[in-house]
Amino acid sequence: MASMTLFLTIALVQLLALMSPGPDFFFVSQMAISRSRRDAMAGVAGIALGVVVWATLALLGLQILLHRLAWLGRLLAVAGGLYLCWMGVQMLRGAFGPTRPAQAVALESNAMAALRRGLLTNLANPKAAVYFASIFSALVGSGASAGTRWGLLVLVSVETFLWFAVVAAIFSLPAVRRGYLRARRWIDGAAGAVFIAFGLTLVFDRRLT
Repeated sequence: MASMTLFLTIALVQLLALMSPGPDFFFVSQMAISRSRRDAMAGVAGIALGVVVWATLALLGLQILLHRLAWLGRLLAVAGGLYLCWMGVQMLRGAFGPTRPAQAVALESNAMAALRRGLLTNLANPKAAVYFASIFSALVGSGASAGTRWGLLVLVSVETFLWFAVVAAIFSLPAVRRGYLRARRWIDGAAGAVFIAFGLTLVFDRRLT
């Protein structure tokens, strides 16, 4: 019973965290609305893989390492922030560049590239490591079995995939995509600005050191 309560608690905390818009949400929604559901789902798989990496590192004690090596946390934050800024710049260039027909965009569909971008978008945010380390240390405790810990890893990874799969499905609906085509420049421009804002926050946020 205690184990079931723990899993339900972690699931609820993870769901609330997923519902808070961040780089992952904006990446999936922008990919689904501007590319294809296939690319968006590949990006979702990449994000879920990123969660596997961060949650595994948290279970293995990454938080302790970051406390001892402050420069490593700072390096991760700056590198991740610069990557998000780069993605934002690419979106802004696309927003203010020449309009391309939908057929040309479809030809550029690349599931592996989308998976890679999803993975890097998630890994670019080292706050995820702090988040997982915090919830695991606060709610799991040192007495939890290895089975419980790795079960929680599967839980947060699958929950992340399912949540963003729903986001991708919603934003790839024909009506939503038609609205995007009418306001493509504004939407891509706003998404680019959001990514740059997230990136700059990571670069200048000293709390990660």
